[in-house]
Formats: sequence, structure tokens, C-alpha cells
Amino acid sequence: MPVSEELRNNGVVKNVGEARETPTGAPQEEFATGERSTRNRVARSILDHGPSTVAELAGRLGLTQAAVRRHLDALVADDVVEAREQRVYGARTRGRPAKVFALTDCGRDAFDQSYDKLAADALRWIAEREGGSEAVAAFARARMAAQAAAYRKAVEAAAPEERTEALAKALSVDGYAATARSAPTGEQLCQHHCPVAHVAEQFPQLCEAETEIFAELLGTHVQRLATIAHGDGVCTTFIPKTSKTHNTASTAGRNPA
Repeated sequence: MPVSEELRNNGVVKNVGEARETPTGAPQEEFATGERSTRNRVARSILDHGPSTVAELAGRLGLTQAAVRRHLDALVADDVVEAREQRVYGARTRGRPAKVFALTDCGRDAFDQSYDKLAADALRWIAEREGGSEAVAAFARARMAAQAAAYRKAVEAAAPEERTEALAKALSVDGYAATARSAPTGEQLCQHHCPVAHVAEQFPQLCEAETEIFAELLGTHVQRLATIAHGDGVCTTFIPKTSKTHNTASTAGRNPA
């Protein structure tokens, strides 16, 4: 059974190389089940938090770094995760960048229960029959406007300094595994998962409409620094510090720098 089907249907990650005696003498079936469960936790942690180092995974999961490396080796062999050089924003510090592990397309698919091909075909039909890219953009804006009703409620109920965090929590409810964190001159909204990433790769209007909605909800211009649809590990949106500004202009797409 393909890895993606195992994750989707059984909530486990394919186990590799476990036809061996257990170190504790436990029944082999119980040992294998425990290994699969832990391996799935490792993959899920990467999904929820984005590309992660061995140390970060060990800290989040309460495992030794040696155990995390063993599970990562198996996940890499199964094409669920891949090793990357850690991206550094701003001034690079001395020393070699830490290696991080990110989900592959195969690994991300394993957590999706989407109909990517159907959605892409539908948007292509709209583009061909109803007015090209502008028709797709109109659809994307209408879709986000409807989806943003719950986000708006959450943001408006929060204090101004807590609105990015409130938006992140609302997005997480919809499966985006979002977090908010401080940045030197503002905040970053990070979406560690995108249920429509494969469709957005073909139709960037989806990302652009989302960025526009974020700007509207937060009452300031925002800048999209990275997107999963463009091959980045995390969708990252920068929200600058603001006091009484209500400018809703947005900068969609990736950071040109």
C-alpha cells in the first residue's frame, strides 16, 4: 500500500526495516505498532510546525535525538520527508546552517483528503469559459470572502496586539496549522500546511486572494514572503508593526528580495 494511503486511512506512517527482534522482548507486533505511531508523530510535528531540526523535533516530542534521527531516516527512505538546508532570513550568522527536515509532496499528500485534480480542472474550465485569469481571481476572492467570515469574527474579538495570533488560531481550525510569531519590525503569520497547495501552484490567484483577505482583516498592508505552493516549507506572511493605520493594500506573491 502506498505511504500516502496508509497515512490517510490508518493514521500511521509506513514502517521500514522492522523485521527484527525487539530490544525489550516485547511482542514484535506491539513493537512495530509503537514504532509506526511514533513515526507518525514525527511527521505530524513537521506538518504542524514546518521544517524542523532534529533538536526541535526531539524537544517537541520528548524523544532523544538519536530516536528522532532513526525515525527520520525511515521517513526519508519512504519519501515522506526530505533534508534541506535551513533558510535564514536577514543576516546569516557564522557557521554552517542547521539541517532541517521538511515534508515532501508525497508526505504532504498523505495528510490530505482533497480533490486536487477536480479542483484544478474546475478552475481551468472557469478560466477557459468565463473570462480567463480574471474569472479565476474573482472566484478566489469570493471563496476567501466566504471562508473569512469566521476569521473576521475571531480577529475583531481580539485586542489589537493579539489579532495576528487570533487569525492564526482561526486558520488552524481550517487545517492550515498556523502560528504567529514576533519579528524585528512586526509579526510573521506562518501556515505550516496548505490544503490547496497543489491547486495554488497552478492558480496563484488563490494565494493572492488569501493575502488580500489577511490585509483586510488585520487592517494593514501585509507581504507574502514565501508559499508552500512555490516550493517553500511554510507559507509566511509579514505583518508590519502599526499603530493607527488601516491601509488594506497588500503585496501578494513571494518576497522579491
